[in-house]
Amino acid sequence: MKIGSVTLENPFILAPLAGYTDLPFRLLCREYGAGLVYSEMISCHGLVYRQPNTFKMLQTVEQDRPVSFQLFGSDPEIMAEAATILSELPIDLIDINMGCPVRKVTKKGAGSALMKTPKLAEKIIRGVCKQARIGVTVKIRSGWNHQSLTAPEFARMAEDAGASAIAVHGRTWSDGFSGSADRRIIAAVKEAVSIPVIGNGDILSYGDGLKMMEETGCDGVMIGRGAMGRPWIFRPDQPEPDLTLRLTALKRHLDLIATHRSTEFGLAAIKNHAGRYFKGIPHGAAIRNQIYQTNSFPELQRLVNSFNKTLHIT
Repeated sequence: MKIGSVTLENPFILAPLAGYTDLPFRLLCREYGAGLVYSEMISCHGLVYRQPNTFKMLQTVEQDRPVSFQLFGSDPEIMAEAATILSELPIDLIDINMGCPVRKVTKKGAGSALMKTPKLAEKIIRGVCKQARIGVTVKIRSGWNHQSLTAPEFARMAEDAGASAIAVHGRTWSDGFSGSADRRIIAAVKEAVSIPVIGNGDILSYGDGLKMMEETGCDGVMIGRGAMGRPWIFRPDQPEPDLTLRLTALKRHLDLIATHRSTEFGLAAIKNHAGRYFKGIPHGAAIRNQIYQTNSFPELQRLVNSFNKTLHIT
């Protein structure tokens, strides 16, 4: 799969996930086979106004690549200026978020709210593409609601404005994350444009991704919630997710966290990541409770290392 000048080893992509797709998790998913990984949403205002917490999100290393950093905002000039800043980084693509359904984003006219204002969205895309020295992609939803399934027309506009690829989540803003993603919309977008189309929504296994590409004709698939606590989803051999596999992945994840981020802060987010490795298994709730009760990162690591004996894993 090729997006602009960037060639991917495979079409399975880690979606941008606020609070989750930091450098350690991106590296983990790359190790398990993700062909491309996306950063968390990055505020254009945070970049332009040099906010320290925003700049912490720009952390990357060579093993992260190919990587796309995702911008969000609704001011064309600020978005373009932010794209200039991102273009200075050793990254491969810039993505524009026009699909986030969270109200604190949409109430400011950003995210999926931009699907209600296509002229403003077009101005943003053109401005970002003009300033960026790397390829620009756009992530959208199927529409604002089921009375306005505008993704095909919106995707054509994005292509005309300079986008190198389109990612489509098969739900509307009004759906949030409820119901099922509508793959017919993804197929319609694929028919509407000549640039690569990435399907998103309800990919819970490698096989689900293959099926989406077969059913819709999309060029790649983007996996979000399905990858949380399950990075092996990017492996084509689809190993049995037994406790050994889960612990191996979690221990590697914690090692990457220890290497690439401060563990003094954000312990709650780290424990949230760790707990997800034990969802849907016997006694998983009890294991997660032990994880949530830890009071430091070293204590969490010791607990996880002890699981080999307490869970009778060889």
